[in-house]
Amino acid sequence: MIEAVQSLIDAIEAGLLDFIDGTYDVIGWPGLVVMMAIESAAIPLPSELIMPLAGWKLVKDEGLGEEWLFVAAFMGGLGNTLGSLIAYYVGAWGGRPLVLKYGKYVLISRHDLDLADRFFDRWGNGAIFLSRLLPVVRTFISVPAGISRMPVVQFTVYTFAGAFIWSLGLAWGGFALGENWEDLRDWMRPADIPIVAVSLILVGWYVYIHVKRAWGDSAEEA
Repeated sequence: MIEAVQSLIDAIEAGLLDFIDGTYDVIGWPGLVVMMAIESAAIPLPSELIMPLAGWKLVKDEGLGEEWLFVAAFMGGLGNTLGSLIAYYVGAWGGRPLVLKYGKYVLISRHDLDLADRFFDRWGNGAIFLSRLLPVVRTFISVPAGISRMPVVQFTVYTFAGAFIWSLGLAWGGFALGENWEDLRDWMRPADIPIVAVSLILVGWYVYIHVKRAWGDSAEEA
């Protein structure tokens, strides 16, 4: 079972790498911005592949110096910020009324909205910044920030700051490893199965709790 899951992950990665590599071949630096925007719009195109390959293919393989890693980080941060703003405004546009009306169908309850509001009121800036340094979480933080109507200027500044640091670290890894940049992903790969297992457990618990809360809200309103 574990081997089957790992084989599936490897096959998906291979397809994504071909896509990323081809994008760099065709449009170069603009492709970096576009792909990082896609990632932050909650579409599964991982920056853990985009940025190390940029550090190798767009910087080192082109004979550019380490200072160009800051350009790569800026482009990555810019793309992340643009994609995050799209997700933010999706949350802000629909807002609380839409979620209260239809949230039960995606297991979001009034309790969840109240919790999100309190969370961003207290930890908003720090939460946005730190989330950009965490795998998976960094992709999905923007919608609840929009729903909670976190001030968009603060959201933008802290999103870019965190995304810049994340992008710089990954680009530097690709640059340092050169044509063996995929070793960076190999180093991270042993964590794949535990992450998947923990995620499945958490999703199961989330579904159980939120079915009770979301449909409980609906019953009370009826």
